[in-house]
Amino acid sequence: MLKEANLYRKSTILILVFILALVLAVPAAAKGGRAGPIGVIYVTGQGLYYDTFVTADVLPMEGPFQLLENGQTEFGPGDPGYLGGRWLPPGSGAPIASLK
Repeated sequence: MLKEANLYRKSTILILVFILALVLAVPAAAKGGRAGPIGVIYVTGQGLYYDTFVTADVLPMEGPFQLLENGQTEFGPGDPGYLGGRWLPPGSGAPIASLK
């Protein structure tokens, strides 16, 4: 009887530790490396809206970027010319891709 009670106690503690770990891990994972709130980008070529966010990591200012004016861009996911969400407003000093 004592062994069963001891096993029950250990199992209960293990389950509680597991639940506590989940409660602490889920909010940390939910942030997903985002530095700020989610924004919205309108893709004129598709007529669709997409969620976007600023990453917490600093990205290099190298390679082509898509032009983003007033929250709108021409190419979106699945379109030839889509650069993976590397958007910059005009006048930012980075190379803007010209695929017209």
